[in-house]
Amino acid sequence: MIRDIVFLLAGLFMILLAAEGFTNGIEALGRRLSLSQAVVGSILAAVGTALPETMLPIVAIFFYGGSSAHEIGVGAILGAPFMLSTLAFFLVGLTAAISCLLKKRAFVITVEAHSTTRDLVFFLPMYAGAVLIPLVAGRSSAIPIAILLIGGYLLYAYRTFRGESADLEHSEGLHLSKLLRSPRSGASDRPGVALILLQIAGALSVMVAGAHIFVAHLEHLSLSFGMNPLLFALVLAPIATELPEKFNSVTWTWKGRDTLAIGNITGAMVFQSTFPVSVGLVFTEWNLSGMALFSAIVTLASAAVVLGQLAFRKRLSPLTLLLGGVLYLLYAVALVMRTT
Repeated sequence: MIRDIVFLLAGLFMILLAAEGFTNGIEALGRRLSLSQAVVGSILAAVGTALPETMLPIVAIFFYGGSSAHEIGVGAILGAPFMLSTLAFFLVGLTAAISCLLKKRAFVITVEAHSTTRDLVFFLPMYAGAVLIPLVAGRSSAIPIAILLIGGYLLYAYRTFRGESADLEHSEGLHLSKLLRSPRSGASDRPGVALILLQIAGALSVMVAGAHIFVAHLEHLSLSFGMNPLLFALVLAPIATELPEKFNSVTWTWKGRDTLAIGNITGAMVFQSTFPVSVGLVFTEWNLSGMALFSAIVTLASAAVVLGQLAFRKRLSPLTLLLGGVLYLLYAVALVMRTT
């Protein structure tokens, strides 16, 4: 068991390290191609930070045989939006509350209501449809729903391209360029496209290798604890891969950049409810029931509450986001009671 834990942590380290390299490469590519801040932040960078959670189910489903590997894949797919709509929201609300107590800000989350509403309006029907329609229509609906989900994300991306078009903010240079550059050679703000693509491809390779290690030892651990692999992956995998990246939102909230903080979460929710869910629909049984179905209902409820407040008040209260933590706690208690 100790060996599995060590390799699990090693795989996680590889995944997160590769995600940093990938995101850095995507940002450099955006600057090199003169793309807007909206496109790089909401599309390219969002996909990059979502890759660890996306790679886990893909590796589990396509490279590991057996029902337990497929259950790990489905658990990781459901777990990402679940964590985003509960713990990630909770962290932002908690940060805002602490900042208010320290008299650094008012007790309110100030966001661009239009952009956040757009994200949630895309997320709720797509995720709800993927979860609920197969319960009624059966497996025959899997491929049509998957096509609609992918089409929905492409429409979302199009709307983002058509929206804000401010210049990309300054960010750090390409990591690979810094490593290869001689101290005497001087700095270069425009690394070549080939070097950028090399870093992106290398990061993807490391990420896939790390996901292989993580999935294999996660399966061993779930069987050692006698726990359903789907539920084990649903709870553990997103905490390990999703939440570390969402601490960007905590930093932005502390600095008063609430639109970036919330957008970092809701943009990832849109992606996680489309491509990864499509993989689960088409390539697994996708027979959701019990605690797995309950996690999806909790996810939808938390997102609906946030959307409702935005629709009526055009702003968010930290209390609304703190509710995400309450919902997660209720789910954890129900899970413990079910497994004991």
